[in-house]
Amino acid sequence: MRTSTFRHLVVVTLNLAWTVPALAQPKWGDAALGSRQYDDFERPRACAGCHREFFPQWQMSMMSQAYTHEWDEIEYFELAVPHAEREPKVAGVKAGCNGCHTPIAFLAGDVPPPKPQKRSRANESVSCDVCHTISGRAEGTPFNFSYISSPGKTKYGPREGVESPHHNTKKLELIRQPEFCGNCHNEQSPYGMWVKATQIEYAEGPYPKMGLRCHDCHMPVATGRVASMSGEDLPLHQHLFFGAHVMAKIRGAVELRLVPDRLEATPGEKVKLTLYAFNAKAGHKIPTGSVEDRELWVHVEAVDAKGNRYHLPVDPKGFPGEETTIGSNQPAWFDLGVAQGKADFAGIPRDGVPEGSRIYRMAYLNPKGEMTIMQWYTASFGPDYRIGPLETKTDSYTFKIPGKAPLGPLTVKATLYYRLLVKPVGEYLKVPAEEYEDRVMNEAEARIELVD
Repeated sequence: MRTSTFRHLVVVTLNLAWTVPALAQPKWGDAALGSRQYDDFERPRACAGCHREFFPQWQMSMMSQAYTHEWDEIEYFELAVPHAEREPKVAGVKAGCNGCHTPIAFLAGDVPPPKPQKRSRANESVSCDVCHTISGRAEGTPFNFSYISSPGKTKYGPREGVESPHHNTKKLELIRQPEFCGNCHNEQSPYGMWVKATQIEYAEGPYPKMGLRCHDCHMPVATGRVASMSGEDLPLHQHLFFGAHVMAKIRGAVELRLVPDRLEATPGEKVKLTLYAFNAKAGHKIPTGSVEDRELWVHVEAVDAKGNRYHLPVDPKGFPGEETTIGSNQPAWFDLGVAQGKADFAGIPRDGVPEGSRIYRMAYLNPKGEMTIMQWYTASFGPDYRIGPLETKTDSYTFKIPGKAPLGPLTVKATLYYRLLVKPVGEYLKVPAEEYEDRVMNEAEARIELVD
């Protein structure tokens, strides 16, 4: 489990802090629900007139779609809201999801907000004014919208001495720190499980010692102007927010190498191949964030000289719970029926990948110990078989070459695929297909010569 004793104590302390009377301290977390109004926040278009370089970057990012994105809409309205209304333990997610997906709606107490088709201000998602009016955060590990929102004329940023004809500016060191991101990119379920821990994974990894922050990868520095009236070009963190929805970010994030135990073999023999998967690019585990949704899996296939194809399943390692990391299409996801009020729900295929393929995942388990796609219903975890920053995972594939295989080259190829959402779940909930399409992250190939 990821929840250490220290972190558990922090969470208990923070939860107690939420019960302090409103006048004693700024409101944050659950206590901030309904503490503001929509009109306290400026519309994104108000920023576009001066911040002409940043505004279209934000528009193209998932920050601008955190509430309107199709899967997020379906997950919230078809699963989270009805489940919260049926199960008291998870009732808080009806409001709490919006603390990060549409903070101004959460702060305005609009629960649930109008659906995206209504084009309400909830559609602004994580807007410019959301981040640039955060004035601080709660102490301890940041998580579950632990930011302190102070909307108004003052906008907070990373620089001193910035002047604007539209608003006041103030330097906030927090906005430069990974903990700023952790306010939403760390999350605990109502059962105390760290169902999102991207900033925690970063903090526990090697990148902080290198001086690298979340911003350096997801908001890379390029020369530009803060605003249209700025007098000079400066090195600025761009508002691109590269993430899992950007192919350029995930392509090559994991490097592969496939090595056989011999380069020549005869038909009928066994050949053992080792696959090395190295997280060369991410400062957190891969996958991270909504780990229950993601599928990172590898398909290993041999092709002989006549074009015959053979799927190679991974050699099991035998650790407890390993079955959750090896492709299966047996019925699963039974608690979709719990959320939707379908008492006779028989489940759907679990993975939608070739049986026996290795999946780099950490299964989220509900109170019954079943795999769940609903992070708020997570009471425990399966084994963590994701790839940490600068970590290499190794797996072996043993292939008995058919006795009648033709002589000549036997090519073995490993293809690493990434899906934003488990395919059978996406199909069942009628999520747009691009959300669960197979995205090739990387490939590796080895050649064995079949001889007499």
